[in-house]
Amino acid sequence: MKTIITSMIAIVAATPAYAQSAPDVSGEDQIVVTASRSGEGVKVNQLGGSVTILDAQALQTRQTRTVSDILRDVPGVAVSRIGAVGGLTQVRLRGSESNHVLVLIDGIEVADPYQGEYDFGTLTADPEARIEVLRGQQSSLYGSDAIGGVIHYMTLSGAEAPGFSARAEGGSFNTYTGSARAAGVSGDLDYAVSSSYYHTGGTPTARRGVRNVGSDNLGVSAKLIWTPGDNLKITGVGRYSYTDADSNDSENDPSSPLFGYTVDSPGVGYKNKAFYGLVSIEHASLDGRWTNILSGQISDTTRKNYIATGFDYGDEGQRYKGSFTSSLRFGTDRIVHRVTAAVDLEREQFRNTTSSPFVFDGKRHTDNVGLVGQYELLVNEALSLGGSIRRDENNRFDDVTTWRVQGSYAFATGTRIRGAYGTGVKNPGYYELYGYSDGKYIGNPNLKPEKSEGWEAGIEQVIGGNSTIGFTYFDSKLKDEIYITYPAPDYNATPDNRATESRQHGIEAFVSARPIPQLRLDAAYTYLKARENGVVEARRPKHIASVNATVFSADQRSSATLTLRYNGRQSDVAYTDPSYVPVRVSLKEYVLVNFNAEYKLNDNITLFGRVENLINEDYEEVFSFATPGRAGYGGVRVRF
Repeated sequence: MKTIITSMIAIVAATPAYAQSAPDVSGEDQIVVTASRSGEGVKVNQLGGSVTILDAQALQTRQTRTVSDILRDVPGVAVSRIGAVGGLTQVRLRGSESNHVLVLIDGIEVADPYQGEYDFGTLTADPEARIEVLRGQQSSLYGSDAIGGVIHYMTLSGAEAPGFSARAEGGSFNTYTGSARAAGVSGDLDYAVSSSYYHTGGTPTARRGVRNVGSDNLGVSAKLIWTPGDNLKITGVGRYSYTDADSNDSENDPSSPLFGYTVDSPGVGYKNKAFYGLVSIEHASLDGRWTNILSGQISDTTRKNYIATGFDYGDEGQRYKGSFTSSLRFGTDRIVHRVTAAVDLEREQFRNTTSSPFVFDGKRHTDNVGLVGQYELLVNEALSLGGSIRRDENNRFDDVTTWRVQGSYAFATGTRIRGAYGTGVKNPGYYELYGYSDGKYIGNPNLKPEKSEGWEAGIEQVIGGNSTIGFTYFDSKLKDEIYITYPAPDYNATPDNRATESRQHGIEAFVSARPIPQLRLDAAYTYLKARENGVVEARRPKHIASVNATVFSADQRSSATLTLRYNGRQSDVAYTDPSYVPVRVSLKEYVLVNFNAEYKLNDNITLFGRVENLINEDYEEVFSFATPGRAGYGGVRVRF
């Protein structure tokens, strides 16, 4: 494998590239919107916490088709997908659970209200987008779910990426994908409309299976920004998502030698439909120093699961949220203060659509009121300090207060030190509270929210004005963790809160460099030690690393990107014992190698191609679910 990787690096180094659109990767001018409730955002080099920005250029050069793939390049992130594209995809931050990660799309909370988490298998990449990954406890800004951090996926506006573009590609496993986008500014209206589609015939996901598990995934997005005056802005966002995916079940016959292993399951699959919407009105006064934002959003998700004979089980859920934010910036050229207050009113509701005597099939709901206060201080563009506090009053769970403090100082030498301490909370999901339709998983309506607290300290160094290297140590502990137990006399699975603490700590490192105009390099590494009641947490490797290298040349007509993604040995849970007692298993380490290239025919037409899993690595991300082998894709992109 070493020889192949060395050869690929040589190919990349010798390949000319289109350099004109390559961004500055020093981080000095990048703005993080998610780190502040003010709506103004914070510069990356002034934030005490850890954040990674994946810009539109990174998504394009790495030819990202499913968003979860590029998240593998972020420090602290572990991704696990069940089988092929379209399968349930979970993302974990810093050893937390997947439902401890708050996911936003254009400012909208998108977690499935019933499942209590977001399935990244339903998210295809838009033609022009960026991603912010904010790590560490963020409940003081966003409330429940943000224990591990926040992932914010944002489509670009018409002003940020104007014009018309379209893409079509095809390749291995009967795969074809496409996208289209129209965006621009007309008078006082900024508009961006885009759509993406991904079809694959799939590959077998059972170790000894032959059934190809495929999927169809559609995403449609629209963003309109109307600015009727200098101090007034009205924004509307709408997004529709549809996934129709095959899947395989586990063998449930205790007499079979494959009991508990994934087997071919003809007719098994699921359909997921979701609509997300947001409307906000922003008014600015005092020369833009005082802003007030009133917003409302909705998330509506329906999931149906099928077997060979038809509909098997399903659920639907809605989230309605209204927010008011008021932020005042004051001070001098040297010292800038910003005070923000916010109110969040939220209702989550769900209904189990399965006809079953084991579950309640009526509607239930949870109401929550969140009160937020945030203070930010910036001195001489070098020292930044901040703190936030939130009070959540809930009609189902105990009221809770969360808080966070952070700070950063940049020296004239290019060295920056930073740190943060915060707390987080995660309310139980409806699935955990009320159970599952087969009666083998019994809900627990007496569950308490999980609570977390943690700190981090980091150091970064800017080298030559165009490269940055950084290291972060983090430490967290989780109380009242929800886990699965098997109480007598029926020994049915049911969740409960642990009396002991779970701990997570580790090291994150990154390099973002452009040492010469012809090269962009991004690398990340994570060391993680995560223990639940003293036992290694499942699906959280001890070591994760990635390297992305893109080269550029003066002719500005082609580009090449080499991607290496390493996932260390990890543990998982298998139910291969006929007594249904879970068994711990170990999944081997693996390296995925991708190679992407594109050639610009003219100013409007670009040809591109890529090879995924170049060395044909045989690996599993989830126990007994096989993954795709080597694959090749090619296509054309037009832009006007």
